[in-house]
Amino acid sequence: MNGAEAILRTAREAGVEACFANPGTTEMALVRALDGAPGIRAVLGLFEGVCTGAADGWARMRGAPALALLHLGPGLANGLANLHNARRARSPVVCLVGDHATWHRSADAPLASDIEALARTVSTWVRTTASPEHLARDAAEAVAAARSAPGGVATLVVPSDLAAGPAPGPAEPVAPAPPVRVAVDRVERAARTLREGPSALLLGGPGLGERGQRAAARTGCRLLAEGFPARMERGAGLPWVERMPYFPDRAVALLAGLRGLVLAGAREPVAFFGFPGMPSRYTPAGCALEPLAAPGEDVEAALEDLADALGAPAGETPPPRAAPAMPEGPLTPETIGAALALLQPEGAIVVDEAATSGVRYFHPAASSPRHTLLTLTGGSIGMGPPCATGAALACPDRVVFDFQGDGGALYTPQALWTQAREQLHVVTLVCSNRRYRILQLDWERPGSQAPGPKARSLTELSPPPVDWVQLARGLGVPGTRVESVAELRRAMGRALAAPGPHLLELEVAS
Repeated sequence: MNGAEAILRTAREAGVEACFANPGTTEMALVRALDGAPGIRAVLGLFEGVCTGAADGWARMRGAPALALLHLGPGLANGLANLHNARRARSPVVCLVGDHATWHRSADAPLASDIEALARTVSTWVRTTASPEHLARDAAEAVAAARSAPGGVATLVVPSDLAAGPAPGPAEPVAPAPPVRVAVDRVERAARTLREGPSALLLGGPGLGERGQRAAARTGCRLLAEGFPARMERGAGLPWVERMPYFPDRAVALLAGLRGLVLAGAREPVAFFGFPGMPSRYTPAGCALEPLAAPGEDVEAALEDLADALGAPAGETPPPRAAPAMPEGPLTPETIGAALALLQPEGAIVVDEAATSGVRYFHPAASSPRHTLLTLTGGSIGMGPPCATGAALACPDRVVFDFQGDGGALYTPQALWTQAREQLHVVTLVCSNRRYRILQLDWERPGSQAPGPKARSLTELSPPPVDWVQLARGLGVPGTRVESVAELRRAMGRALAAPGPHLLELEVAS
C-alpha cells in the first residue's frame, strides 16, 4: 500500500464520501488512489474555488466532511475565498494539498510556497505529514478535527514522494470532539434575561435547525436569526424567525428597544463594514448580551433547557403564514422573490447569493413548502454556484436553486460545467442587473459623494453585457432568458420537470 491509498482508505473509514478535485502533478498518486477507494466519489472542478465551495455545500447538507484536493500553494490560494466562507459556516471540510517531494524542497521550484501559512488563515487544524508512518494517522486526525464541534476546515499537506511511496495503513478513525453541554447556571441567567424586559433570542448554527427553532419558539420570546446562516430550515409549519438585515440602519432599527439579547449558537451581531455614523456593534446601549450557547456547545439541548426553565409548555405548530399573491409584470426584486417562494417545491435547497436582487425573498419564503436555506456566511462572493453543486451531490433526491446575483456568479461560473458533467438538478437563477448594485448603494447614502465616470465604470458589468444563456450553453447547461414573471413561471416549470441543470437569466428591471 502506498501513502495515497492509506490516506484515502482512512478517510473513507472515517465517513468521507466525496472528493472535489483540481489536481496537478504533485497529486497524481492521490488521483490514482481514488480508483482503490470505491466509497469516495471523485468530482472534477475546473477551478479550485469550485472545489472548496462544493465541499462547503456538501458539508452543510451532509453534516460530514468532503475532501478538497488542491495543487500546492497556488491551488490552495485559488480556493481560499470559499474556504473563508466554509470557516464562517463552521463546515467540516478536509483540504488535501499536495506538496513537492521532500528531497526537492531545497530547489525552491517555481511553485514552491509556504502552504501552511496560507492554510492557517482559514483552517482550525493544519499539518504537513513528516514521514510515511504518519500519513494514515494524520488523515484520521484531519477528519476528526474537521468534524469536532463546531466544525471547521482541516488542512493536511502531503509531500508527493510520501504519497507515492510505501506506507502502513489505513488507520482507525479518530473520534471527533462532541458538542459540550451548557451548564445549568448559564441557562438560568438566560432565562432571567428573557423574563426581565424586552428581549430576544438570536439563533445561529444548529439553533436554526428544526429542533432548535421549535425549542426557541416555546420560550414565547422574539426570535432572530443571524444575518447569514450556514443552514436554516424554513417554510410552512416552522416558527417565524426574523433575519438580521445586512444594511446597518435596518439592523439597528430591528434591535432598538431591547434590554436583553440571548445568543444561542450565534455571535454578537456586528456590521459587515465600518459605515460612517453607524456603530460597529448593533446591540443598543443598555442591552445585556447573554451567551446561552456558543458555537461548539450543544445549542439545541440548551434551547430545550431554556424553554423548560421558563416553564414553557410543549411546542405547538404555528399557524400558517399567508402566502403572497403570484405577482405579474416585469422582474424586480419584489416580484422575483415572491415568485420563487411560490414556485419552489417541497424539500428544495435554496442557495441564496442574490445580494440586492434577493432582498425580497426571505419574508415570502416563510410560507413556502418546507425547504433549506444556505447563505453567504463569510461575505466572499462566488459561493453560490459551487455551494449549490456540492449540495446537489450531497442530496440527489432534492432540487437545488442557486438564487444568484450576476456579479457573484461571474467568480465561479465553471461550476456549471461540473453540474452538467454530474447531471445535477440545479436550477440557477441569475439576477442580471449588469452591475455591482450593492456598491452603488453606498453612493446613495446621505452625505456620499457622487461618483465620476471612472468610479462608476468599476461598478458596471456592461458594456459588453454578459450573455448568460450562451455562457451556460457553452458549459453544457441549457439556458433561457426570462424578462417577465409569466416567462419565469413557464421556464421554472420546464426546469423542474426535466432532469439535470438549467440556468435562467432573469432580466431585472432597473
